[in-house]
Amino acid sequence: MAKRWHGAMFGVLLACLPGAAAWAQGSLNLYCSVQVEWCQAVAAGFQRETGIRAAMTQRGSGESLAAMRAEAQNPRGDVWFGGTGDPHLAAAEENLTQAYESALNPQLQPWALNQWRQSGQRAIGIYAGAVGFGFNTELLARRGLAAPACWADLVEPRFLGEVQMANPASSGTAYVIIATLVQLQGEDAAFGFLRRLHANINAYSRAGTGPIKAVARGETAVSLSFVHDAVTERNAGFPVAWATPCEGTGYEIGSMSILRGARNLANARRFYDWALAAPAQRLGFEAGGQLQTPANRAAPLPPGAPDLSQLRLIDYDFARYGRSAERRRLIERWEREVGTLPR
Repeated sequence: MAKRWHGAMFGVLLACLPGAAAWAQGSLNLYCSVQVEWCQAVAAGFQRETGIRAAMTQRGSGESLAAMRAEAQNPRGDVWFGGTGDPHLAAAEENLTQAYESALNPQLQPWALNQWRQSGQRAIGIYAGAVGFGFNTELLARRGLAAPACWADLVEPRFLGEVQMANPASSGTAYVIIATLVQLQGEDAAFGFLRRLHANINAYSRAGTGPIKAVARGETAVSLSFVHDAVTERNAGFPVAWATPCEGTGYEIGSMSILRGARNLANARRFYDWALAAPAQRLGFEAGGQLQTPANRAAPLPPGAPDLSQLRLIDYDFARYGRSAERRRLIERWEREVGTLPR
């Protein structure tokens, strides 16, 4: 509720900013599933450049998808910006979003356009980032623990109570982790791994960024996170380092979609085009030091960002694991076989 209130109030505050008047330009209701600083920068930047009043609600991608399902007959949002690509693909399959082709498509990376084609032109990639481990170097040194280098390391007794990840029911990050393990190990073996990992988990956070922030604060030694978030915390001065698993790892294509039944469709399309342009693609780094790989080829890789071309990435099957039924089935299996286990 706090995040929803914060997002709603932010939209109200934007409307009161000097020079934001252009009320005649109308409004935009933005659902945002990246870090709040990035969400704020995107909403404020779009309003500043267009005069269109932007009301922003920030929450995780799983929560955003749930809200869109609940509001399907009376949509309250116009655009969904950010969050892992799998729920965007699920939303497209469920007819919660609508097709749109931007004039900026020729400027985008191939993986961004693949997402657009696979979704029936209903979701487009806006950034990419790889799954890995974040860890607090000071905590590991104090406890005499070597940093994890492989998935297999995480289930060793030395990490009992030292690991944190998000809950896949609310976090797109956690779902990408589960889908990655299933593709690497096979489904039954992956769920066996997750059950063993459960013994070493100290908490399942609601949001995907929760575990790496807990690492930065010294509340947990290790997180399962997107590695660009670990670099962000390190750049903020925390004793954080990162690694990608030796066996290989999955990645996200953070996406953007226009909601079916958007009340402010013209403004939604205008935002969509604006968000794909190189200047807007830099806002995540400029506002909050976010280090995802941008979709627009003219937007440079942020300084210090993980170079995806140098990582051992699996051939992640976005078409299969983005399907609504597959996503729901895997999350329900996790809740049944892992989430109910005692700790």
